[in-house]
Amino acid sequence: MTRTTRSFKTLITLCIVTLALYQLAGCGGGGGTGSAAPTGVLKLSITDKPSDNYNSVVVAISEVRAVPAGMDNAADNDPGLPVVAHFNTPKVIDVMQLQFIQQALGEITLPAGSYSQIRLILAPNPNGQGQAPVNYLTLKTDPSTLIPLKTPSGQQSGLKILGPLQVKPGVTNAVAIDFDPNTAIVQRSNGDYNLKPTGIRLIQMASVLTQYGTIGGTVSATFKDFSSATVSIKRRGAVNDTDPIAAGRIFSSYTSGKWQAPFTAFVPPSTQTISYKAFVSANGFKLYSSVAVPVVQGQLTDLSQINLQPAP
Repeated sequence: MTRTTRSFKTLITLCIVTLALYQLAGCGGGGGTGSAAPTGVLKLSITDKPSDNYNSVVVAISEVRAVPAGMDNAADNDPGLPVVAHFNTPKVIDVMQLQFIQQALGEITLPAGSYSQIRLILAPNPNGQGQAPVNYLTLKTDPSTLIPLKTPSGQQSGLKILGPLQVKPGVTNAVAIDFDPNTAIVQRSNGDYNLKPTGIRLIQMASVLTQYGTIGGTVSATFKDFSSATVSIKRRGAVNDTDPIAAGRIFSSYTSGKWQAPFTAFVPPSTQTISYKAFVSANGFKLYSSVAVPVVQGQLTDLSQINLQPAP
């Protein structure tokens, strides 16, 4: 099952009313009142982390939809899937140009409740001979050659970014869709580059950040597949919060003789009194807790390899 992958980090940031089993102090917002069903505002932006191998990674986004729980297999055009953003002319974005920058994409008011996916619908690459692809990448070793990024599900059924998400009224939070280098882009033996939606993660943050650094690492297990795990980041110091400031679910793949899943979390820079700790929980494994670490604006704090230990 070993896969050959290339390296880059991309994420799409969503600001929504409380998400994914956590209730965070957020950036404000309101829910419905009276007899009307409660709602919350979702704000969408995109940002990126640099790549060692890619000069550009370009996607053409036609639409972004949220998928309520129980509608996982609904068609992209199902009226029950709220449209976060729609572009009559696809929004073409080179995500590699957005290092530690958030570019706004859209905003929507959503009913409060459970959501199982965020779905990205991409414009199809043209089939005509000699026509340039609209979803593509270029390598740093050959920046002039456009290599089509094959996204078969991106047009037929949308790229399904798995939750779960719990949207609650009254508090606005941020969520990042992280295109991970080791799991989201896969180079096939025939030379094709495929976008693998199960390698893309949702990361919850306390708010949309104008300034931030990152905490990252790779969660691994040697003797047992952890399938998925929850990574959460908590503040330590003057503000000793019990709720995560960032959290998300990661999915493992078997590579180099072990089950692995990299992660990245986006948090405000540390101060003299505030640092961060990372926690990793997975069924059948002991809870992992890191030492407290600082985070610098525009830089990665790398926790390196995190080895999960089986529970007694």
